[in-house]
Amino acid sequence: MNDHDHTQRPRHPERPRHPELDSGSTGVSGFERSGNPETPARAIIIVLDSVGIGALPDAADYGDAGSNTLAHVAESTNLCLPNQAQMGLGNIAPLHGVGPVESPSACYGRMAEASHGKDTDTGHWEMMGIITDRPYPTYPNGFPPDLIAEFESRTGRKTLGNKPASGTAIIEELGDEHVRTGFPIVYTSADSVFQIAAHEDVIPLDQLYDMCRIARDMLNYPHNVQRVIARPFVDNPEQRKPTTDASRLVFRPEASTTSPKYIRTGNRRDFSLPPPSDTLLDHIIRAGREVIAIGKISDIFSGRGISISNHTTNNPDSIEATIEAISSGRGALIFTNLVDFDMLYGHRNDAAGYARALMDFDAALPRIILAMRETDVLFITADHGCDPTTPGTDHTREYVPLLVYGRNIAHGVDLGTRSTFADLGATLADLLRIPTPSLPGTSFAPLLNREM
Repeated sequence: MNDHDHTQRPRHPERPRHPELDSGSTGVSGFERSGNPETPARAIIIVLDSVGIGALPDAADYGDAGSNTLAHVAESTNLCLPNQAQMGLGNIAPLHGVGPVESPSACYGRMAEASHGKDTDTGHWEMMGIITDRPYPTYPNGFPPDLIAEFESRTGRKTLGNKPASGTAIIEELGDEHVRTGFPIVYTSADSVFQIAAHEDVIPLDQLYDMCRIARDMLNYPHNVQRVIARPFVDNPEQRKPTTDASRLVFRPEASTTSPKYIRTGNRRDFSLPPPSDTLLDHIIRAGREVIAIGKISDIFSGRGISISNHTTNNPDSIEATIEAISSGRGALIFTNLVDFDMLYGHRNDAAGYARALMDFDAALPRIILAMRETDVLFITADHGCDPTTPGTDHTREYVPLLVYGRNIAHGVDLGTRSTFADLGATLADLLRIPTPSLPGTSFAPLLNREM
């Protein structure tokens, strides 16, 4: 794959204007005039959360030297992705079992993260035009005592934990004490996050979400903690069996060596800092167009720039919601996050599960593409890495893949290495004819023109 030399570009490069896209020529921004003249261009972004494709040059600064989520999953499993392979996934970088093809059906490339960070919000914000120049604060020694004391005072409950931890490990460590005391478990990670874990039978979801709102209010300026996350969990059914009183469940010791006592549920909620300035989503809404958010997209942007939100909580439901949204004909942008790669497999060092989720998505791709209109353009990418084969359980700082497919665009074009995720947003702005003079990024829309 050819690398475009973007190393000399300023951090906030101006998007060059492309007169040929505004002059009536047939090209990406001319989709309105191809096929049905009444059908406007529409973009679909599917973010495969954490599906990185190789360590960035500065990965060692983040403790992530040598990370490569896709390659390492492929090497350690029997990964088979025929549809993404045909689109050109194996043309981006060598992958065991997913080789390059001679005539890819999509355009392909990879994107580097210009922002400081390797988390979900930073990655998604950069795609939509916000490059984070300063990292958000992290708490490798836990949160300050005065902050925890204020949180306990405002929620009326003491807390457990207050340390960096794996989410699954800390509920195994402190879950019993939490159930006994009713104290929520507070923990963090290598990201700028304040996470609150609670058993759904001990602290009901509405109360847990209220606690998160209190924490969110506390952790805005001057703390600027990027995300507060609700992490509900329940008893693991595999650890329980009914007694003579069917309404009660008892711990089954013989299961303890094979499965955890507690499991997290799909009722996670993210409470993010609002973006510090307008994103492409705000510009789309201002232009009178619709943005349909699927999965945790609305949470990531604090509801800003969103017309319709379908808060699905797992990959299968999010894929179905995406197909329904495409089939509805609505929206200028359909923006989907598929969270399971990260939440269920990356953070849990489960390479086999990660591979299964990738293959499940690959199997769904034909249905997604079949639902698309002639003028729709599909972008498949990721927001960071989370290599499940590394010793740690945190995100990894990686390039992300980029596949772009549409019936009315060129196929098989090497998009190279983009120097920022913001190139995606700049391209969408050209595709949708949304004026965004202040947003960073260089549009690759001309490369998608059939005639080029």
